[in-house]
Amino acid sequence: MAWLDRRNSVAPPGFNRWLIPPAALAVHLCIGQAYATSVYKNALVAHFDASLTEIGVIFSVAIVMLGLSAAVMGTWVDRNGPRKAMFTAAVFWSAGFLVGSLGIFSDQLWLVYLGYGVIGGIGLGIGYISPVSTLIKWFPDRPGLATGMAIMGFGGGALIASPLSGALLQFYDPSFDGTPGWVASGDAVGKLFLTFAVVYFLYMMFGAMTIKVPADGWKPAGFDPSKVKAKELVTTANVSARNAIRTRQFWLVWIALFCNVTAGIGILEQASPMIQDFFRQADGSSLVTAAVAGGFVGLLSIGNMAGRFAWSTTSDYIGRKNIYMIYLGVGAVLYVVLALFGHSATSLYVLLAFVIISFYGGGFSTVPAYLRDLFGTFQVGAIHGRLLTAWSAAGIAGPLIVNAFLDAQGKPGELTAAAYQPALLTMVGLLVLGFAANLLVKPVDPKHHEPVPAEPAQLDAAAAGKDSH
Repeated sequence: MAWLDRRNSVAPPGFNRWLIPPAALAVHLCIGQAYATSVYKNALVAHFDASLTEIGVIFSVAIVMLGLSAAVMGTWVDRNGPRKAMFTAAVFWSAGFLVGSLGIFSDQLWLVYLGYGVIGGIGLGIGYISPVSTLIKWFPDRPGLATGMAIMGFGGGALIASPLSGALLQFYDPSFDGTPGWVASGDAVGKLFLTFAVVYFLYMMFGAMTIKVPADGWKPAGFDPSKVKAKELVTTANVSARNAIRTRQFWLVWIALFCNVTAGIGILEQASPMIQDFFRQADGSSLVTAAVAGGFVGLLSIGNMAGRFAWSTTSDYIGRKNIYMIYLGVGAVLYVVLALFGHSATSLYVLLAFVIISFYGGGFSTVPAYLRDLFGTFQVGAIHGRLLTAWSAAGIAGPLIVNAFLDAQGKPGELTAAAYQPALLTMVGLLVLGFAANLLVKPVDPKHHEPVPAEPAQLDAAAAGKDSH
């Protein structure tokens, strides 16, 4: 297995750095399947005779494990390199589907929790951070563009997984007859999991085989590090992961990311029923059909994916702190408009939700470059892993906040636009909190920087001084 070692993945002279983003996408497009779990959620509810909440726990466990595994394994990923990390992520992600399928075939829901939730969640965390520090080192001149290209894949993974899952479920279930509201059998979902285990493993292995790390001292042609240093908040020094979590900057960015993600989940969690409830007529009929609502969910996936690339790339020009001010400040204003006036026109509602979700995606793809600006490239992957605990916390807080308010307002299917206002306005408060935290971010105190190795000339002079004594 020596081919997995970092030393055997160093790029040769003349290597084209634009071959690295496709390798990173190979991993992120696969683990982005996590956003497509709603495709077979009803099938698992029927198969296990469980509630939506019990099945929804599978996704929540996976997101919690994503954050925890990224935090715990971040330093290991930086030390061992992206190839070994991608291989490990592929093993865990595929094993999660295998164990999950065993749980489905044996009618043991706890095995699905263990498989997709715990084991697969570990693969999610390691896979998510595995290419980040490598991309930043290959693109020191445009780190926002680099991370946006890769992390965009996580947001867009559902665009591939959703239709593929639907087609495979119909293929594996002979009872499918095109009837609206058809629910696949548990056996079909089990076979879907087995298929994903094989397909995703092979595709992620393609990423592991093709990823390369730059040689020590490499930099792009024409790149001048002094111009990067001239930008606000950007450092040429390095901070270790251990020291980073002791800084105010880390926790201020943690709060900003947590607030941005929680607000995004506030819409994603209830996307399909929300748009129908917003435009429900007084007589009980709906201006928005279930099919249109499903299309709306797909549109949000596009916004999620596009935001990860477009906003992160924009941050290379206007700065990471400034782009987060847009995510949080403009996002808060859009949430107020959505809560108070979103029900007035479908087009207005869709536009507002699309932009808000693009901010949600952009927050994820911009934050690795934000960390690189503040803490350097030394252990940026490990620092990023620790920061993703904000995602784990938001994955719990977002659904709890929204569902708690909606449960107090009435029963699903009987809600109106006004019933969503308390939850949406609470998200406004969170975004304002995140805006304030981001506003307080300043350059890291030099006392947290790693010691700078002495130059050879300095070492010779020091040795000469000792000899003279």
